[in-house]
Amino acid sequence: MTGTGDPAAGDVRARERLRRWRMVLGGEEDGTGCALGARDAGMDAALSALYGKSGRRGAGLGGSAPHVARWLGDIRTYFPGSVVQVMQRDAIERLGLSSLLLEPEMLEAVEPDVHLVGTLLSLSKAMPETTRETARAVVRKVVEQLEERLASRTRATLAGALDRSARTSRPRHADIDWDRTIRANLKNYLPEHRTVVPERLIGHGRAARAVEKEVILCIDQSGSMAASVVHASVFGAVLASMRAIATRLVVFDTAVVDLTDQLADPVDVLFGTQLGGGTDINRALAHCQSRITRPADTVVVLISDLYEGGIRDEMLGRVAAMKASGVEFVALLALSDEGAPAYDREHAAALAALGVPAFACTPDLFPEVMAAALEKRPLPVP
Repeated sequence: MTGTGDPAAGDVRARERLRRWRMVLGGEEDGTGCALGARDAGMDAALSALYGKSGRRGAGLGGSAPHVARWLGDIRTYFPGSVVQVMQRDAIERLGLSSLLLEPEMLEAVEPDVHLVGTLLSLSKAMPETTRETARAVVRKVVEQLEERLASRTRATLAGALDRSARTSRPRHADIDWDRTIRANLKNYLPEHRTVVPERLIGHGRAARAVEKEVILCIDQSGSMAASVVHASVFGAVLASMRAIATRLVVFDTAVVDLTDQLADPVDVLFGTQLGGGTDINRALAHCQSRITRPADTVVVLISDLYEGGIRDEMLGRVAAMKASGVEFVALLALSDEGAPAYDREHAAALAALGVPAFACTPDLFPEVMAAALEKRPLPVP
């Protein structure tokens, strides 16, 4: 006897399809004939408040912080964190809720993420004192999450790079790395004597007692670079925690601010930035260039979309001069997980002609990029 499947299961699937269509279409006259349960009705209302059109789905979020805070609580109940963050961004952009982020009760209800931090930083100068500590707590939560995700791997990767760059080919006997020495000399194996004749000795790098490398992070703080500023500040604090690396952090728009003395706390760094404004890359690079004392041991990382408002030829000339002096120069169009950024293609091509490829970099790739720069080997361009 041949059947076409379990009729009950087919009914369940059909009801689920109707339910999903009902959620997509919204409104009472959706044509599905499917009634929503309490949870689905709450989910529908939350979606309607943000995405509904006037006269159809909902009446929007209104203008009061308590109303928005309740809505933020609702979407955290109905949706996973990644969806919540998208809906929050949409609410800020579509409904103009930036001003409500200046109210403590809304900040306490919001789901922190990198994009929210960028919005808070852009509003920081307008924040009332009653909101500032709440905003710092939100920013600190995101920073701690990023540090937990990125710090250990960054330190381990860069420590390995520093160790490899410190190895010597004329080590004392006690410092010989026998494993690497044998592998490097396998071509000199003598079968009759069953031994390897080492023509080249490889030694362990001695534990760093002083600064070995200098890193300058030069960060564009124009409004489009918000996520990059957040990630770069966290990485700056991680690099500054490594004794063998002297780290300097410079942020710029049309002005240049050196935040090196605040690197112990990336939250202080972030609140020392001023997102928005123009861009003068040439002026920022002039500042960085003036701080270089050991060119052969220095890595300069420019993080910018390269939309230059300063003197283009001088900017490119400074990059060429730094490269000629022995500086390792890295140009990142973005340091974020946001995908392909908008950038000035003409300036990117000009940098590439100088031997400086400009590319977008994810936070997970950044430790590998820095390790390659410290070792003076080709960068892992995606």
